[in-house]
Amino acid sequence: MPHSEISNPNSETKYTHIFFDLDHTIWDFDKNAEETLHELYGTYKLVDVGVHSADIFIETYTRHNHRLWAQYHLGEITKDELRDARFKSTFTELGLHPDVMPADFEDAYVRLCPTKTNLFPHAHETLEYLQAKYTLHLISNGFKDSTQLKVAGTGLAKYFANVIISEVVGVNKPDPLIFQHAVDLAGTTKHESLMIGDSIEADIRGALGFGMDAIYFNPFNLDKPADVPVQITHLKELTLML
Repeated sequence: MPHSEISNPNSETKYTHIFFDLDHTIWDFDKNAEETLHELYGTYKLVDVGVHSADIFIETYTRHNHRLWAQYHLGEITKDELRDARFKSTFTELGLHPDVMPADFEDAYVRLCPTKTNLFPHAHETLEYLQAKYTLHLISNGFKDSTQLKVAGTGLAKYFANVIISEVVGVNKPDPLIFQHAVDLAGTTKHESLMIGDSIEADIRGALGFGMDAIYFNPFNLDKPADVPVQITHLKELTLML
């Protein structure tokens, strides 16, 4: 079936398996991080070390975290380098020496953030609808412990036959090896499979390069590159398309 037919609500799709990304696609990473950082800003009294605005702190962190995760997807930095750099880069941009950051701040963030439970709107009803028609799976570039906490704490585990975590597999999306591992584990083929995710590079171009159809989740209506065939802005749209 051509990519364009995905968006036809009256067409019978050829898919039997759907693979979802987790962070920024189902689990609302930015909202959960914002909640966490507001809490830690108060707990650690960051105003006393010169961080005068929680909102600016969070905005600055979010930019650096997105940049570093993009590098991690592509294998340019390691898990430890990502975690070491994101808050140091934030403090530095705010004109503060990274040494003023509380010693266990990153550890506290890593413990607290995955326990947050904000999902994108209509996540549960969309997954319930799709689960009745397809076998669902997760493919996440997140880290093992935090991914497992997120899936368990939000009640998402019941929807997914497999939760594939790049840290466990040993390769990240967009590497075709993780997509091959995923379809092999599911007992299906790339042609019967569909990937849904927010990262153009990791999820969409990764899947398309592997030969799997893909739908770009674009909740903020960012410009869609020409090589991305299909997008949605709300998860509930999937119930009309699939």
